[in-house]
Amino acid sequence: MPGIQTSTTAFDPTDLAYTPPKGGIRKIIETPLLEATPENIKGYGSIVDTPKDFPIEITRWPAQGWRPVDDNSGDQGGVTEGIFEFWWKGDTLYARNNAVGDSYLFAWSTYPEEARTSGSSSVPRSKALIWRANYHPDGGQLFFPLDGAMSFVVPLALPGDDVKPEDFRTFRVSGGKGLYIHPNIWHGAVVPEGDEGRLLDRQGRVHARVSVDFVEEFGCYLGVCSGAATVS
Repeated sequence: MPGIQTSTTAFDPTDLAYTPPKGGIRKIIETPLLEATPENIKGYGSIVDTPKDFPIEITRWPAQGWRPVDDNSGDQGGVTEGIFEFWWKGDTLYARNNAVGDSYLFAWSTYPEEARTSGSSSVPRSKALIWRANYHPDGGQLFFPLDGAMSFVVPLALPGDDVKPEDFRTFRVSGGKGLYIHPNIWHGAVVPEGDEGRLLDRQGRVHARVSVDFVEEFGCYLGVCSGAATVS
């Protein structure tokens, strides 16, 4: 797609946006797995048939006191886009968001202290153990597959800073469809159904993130099934 830029530098697994936990936690909170439909995704966002001209919500900067933010200000950061790349190495899911220039270690298919970081996987990749999630207060975010009929799953939760692992639902987006999520919607790692995947990522340029660390705050991982879902 025109205007999309991919990474021109080698991925450095030591240069990550967040430092992942070293392990030692054995508690997993499983998330319900749903096949995403226009009906059950309401409140979280929308299913996207084509990304062309799909609008991205931009949220006005909040007032700090009783004086309001002036009209025609506080929401002028605009939108950025790029390729969001995901790939498994061994039992470890890495990613790079070229829209904002950040790299991540997103998840493992087994406990991190046992997970391989190269070669083949040591266990079936039927589940991803996710250690953090975030939301963007400045705008919405669109994910759309660039590799044909690629399917992916992503855990989502409704707004609120008192979010808990039990609040998350994992949605499977299949058949080459995309997903748009509203501002302030919690989202964990996007997990491709396959060894790798590429998504068009379009989001607010300011790219503020508010995060929850499941390991540090709740002593657990978020368990996300990466297999075929059933509709609920």
